[in-house]
Amino acid sequence: MKAWQFTGTNNPLTLNEVAEPSGGPGQVVVSVKAAGVCHSDVTALDDAGWMPLFPELPRTMGHENAGVITEVGPGMEHWKVGDRVGLSPVMKDGDALGYGKWDGGFGPKLLATDDNLVKLPDEVSFELGAMATDAGLTAYHAIMAVGGAKAGMKVGVIGLGGLGYIGARVAVLAGAEVYGAEVNPETQKLADEIGLAGVGGSITDFKDKNLDLIVDYAGFGTTTSAALETLAEFGTLVQVGMGRLEATINTYPLIINQLSIKGSKSGTKEDLENLYALMKSGELNPPMNLIKQADIPDAIDKLRKGGVVGRFIAVYED
Repeated sequence: MKAWQFTGTNNPLTLNEVAEPSGGPGQVVVSVKAAGVCHSDVTALDDAGWMPLFPELPRTMGHENAGVITEVGPGMEHWKVGDRVGLSPVMKDGDALGYGKWDGGFGPKLLATDDNLVKLPDEVSFELGAMATDAGLTAYHAIMAVGGAKAGMKVGVIGLGGLGYIGARVAVLAGAEVYGAEVNPETQKLADEIGLAGVGGSITDFKDKNLDLIVDYAGFGTTTSAALETLAEFGTLVQVGMGRLEATINTYPLIINQLSIKGSKSGTKEDLENLYALMKSGELNPPMNLIKQADIPDAIDKLRKGGVVGRFIAVYED
């Protein structure tokens, strides 16, 4: 089978012939039906700081996947061939699909374990199911589990792309008053669809709103700094985005307003189950751009240039 593989920083993805996986003890083989393309795929390709996550090369990328189980290994009999599944990407040991020793969904089949597998409801498409496994899972965990968004809370969301759209929408559905910061004018047009109380080019546009919580899904350094300038006293910043791996901040508001900064990475299988329940209800339906496996490098180039509205999802045809 053919798979798009990472070979090193600043190298383009390479389409290689790779062996089809076979399920060993504690493993299943999943036939990938949909695989999301993430901005972190861009930074992994472009930033040498990501190389420690790739101790073995080449590695098939793609950490955002949904599909159907086609083979069940020993000890995995509680799953069966034909089960529809979404794949939570992170393993208990911190490794992840598409990184470390695990191939991802930029190839048509992959290995998964109980760390990853979540039943995908029949009412949820493979495309939405794939998006939820990273863009959704990471967004939900940051704003709900780490940030504690709830009814009556004033929440800011920086970046309304694949992650931010979902995070903001989930907070709205929880009853929070949500304000969004987004530099792309086309993405700003999604404000009513999300249910935002306001949208602007910078989170500092909402300094007068006394935001209790800001989640930075962009992470471009200046966005992190702007969040700290905007939070209300005793407010919390949850940092998710990794557009840049460092930021310069003003410590005055951090100290004077007694702010908290928390990091958030990925999420849990329970988070994914909660997301699938929202998607099943029809209340969470983020925008998508459907592509084919062959189009994955082009999608990465478009993400690199910026301005993309909606998540790129590669769909595998039977």
